[in-house]
Amino acid sequence: MKPLAWAALFLSLILPLPTHVASQASRSNVLHADFTGTIGVAASEHIAQAIARAEQDKAQLLLIRLDTPGGLVSSTRDIIKTILASRVPVAVYVAPGGAHAASAGTYITLAAHVAAMAPGTNIGAATPIQISLPGLPGAPDPKREPPDKEPQAGQPAVAVDQKAINDAVALLRSLAQLRGRNADWAEKAVREAATLTAEEALAERVVEFVARDVDDLLMQLDGRMVTTAAGEVRIETRGATVSMMEPSFRTQALSVLADPNVAFILLLIGVYGILFEFWTPGLVGPGVVGGICLLLAMAGLAMLPVNYAALGLLVFGIALMTAEAFTPGIGILGISGLISFVLGAMFLFDPAGADIDLRIAWPLIAGAAATSALLSVGALGLAMKARQRAVVTGAEEMIGSTGTIIDWQKGRGRIRIHGEVWAARGPEHAEKGRKIRVAGREGLTLTVDIAE
Repeated sequence: MKPLAWAALFLSLILPLPTHVASQASRSNVLHADFTGTIGVAASEHIAQAIARAEQDKAQLLLIRLDTPGGLVSSTRDIIKTILASRVPVAVYVAPGGAHAASAGTYITLAAHVAAMAPGTNIGAATPIQISLPGLPGAPDPKREPPDKEPQAGQPAVAVDQKAINDAVALLRSLAQLRGRNADWAEKAVREAATLTAEEALAERVVEFVARDVDDLLMQLDGRMVTTAAGEVRIETRGATVSMMEPSFRTQALSVLADPNVAFILLLIGVYGILFEFWTPGLVGPGVVGGICLLLAMAGLAMLPVNYAALGLLVFGIALMTAEAFTPGIGILGISGLISFVLGAMFLFDPAGADIDLRIAWPLIAGAAATSALLSVGALGLAMKARQRAVVTGAEEMIGSTGTIIDWQKGRGRIRIHGEVWAARGPEHAEKGRKIRVAGREGLTLTVDIAE
């Protein structure tokens, strides 16, 4: 019995080991996703994919390292909904040093189950862009009372601005209250565009941790309890294996196309490519390139808050400058088209759809306007030269050409001209081989005279 006793003791020591190892493996997976730049459709898709993969891999934590100036309101709300519905804890880490979570980044950070910042970073300035840019229609006068106060007598009420502020305040306060963070500061971030450094955010209970790097954050996070869509979850990150999730090719392509400057350039290439195909039929290349660029531009514009009146001005301006090339005059169409083009480019994107300034860069607008004007002038010059050239094809080209009589009887016969045989009529008598000159054409019959 002694060997059996030793065997039983040995098995009692070994059997729990696989369970312990499996437990360690199941709780040691942390998925890490980076996002830098403007919040848009690409960011929304990338974060949604990261959360889906974290849930599929049964990860202990999804860590999103964030550095953003803000972005589209619609995409920000989509990201917030995705985080709130996540069954895996989501930690937003504003890093590295020098990074910021401004505007939309503030909302996303406060929506996370865990909020952390690296030293030298900042958070805040969450005021909607349409009420934070002086000079835009409806922008408040900086000398006026803050929008949370009643307007004084003689001052216009900014109802639209007030609604936008109240909506943003309600959203950010609700997120702060949900995660047990400072809701009063969240309101200030909207109404007063308040900002905080990492240390100040920690002191004000806006974030839970200030961490030097990812390893430091994971060490501080170990053992923390959070509430997800699946209920209360204990985060166990000690000795965790961190796996990096890179954005997919589709996400990277969407990020490029959603850049206002890229979408604008693709739109111009597309329009002019198709116009060149009409100007020079048969080249194929300009039409193919133009069609592809135009479709890509439409995909990019679909992801941005486009002002369709401005888009109409832009296209109308191009049409007017193109018309100038075909109706030479004193330049009224060209000048009007240039003005329409510049105005359309300036107001192409609606600021109400984003919390950052989605404007096309001024150097790009100036360069595109100058290029469009030069193309119109160049096309006009080519058209004028084409009018002055001698006719080389068609019926008119035959007039004045010389040929040779093949046979002739009673003012009618056949002649050879340009290697082709034509029916002809002319002098009553002419001998075979005589040189003739074409004087006119009626259908498929040429009128000829004897060449001197």
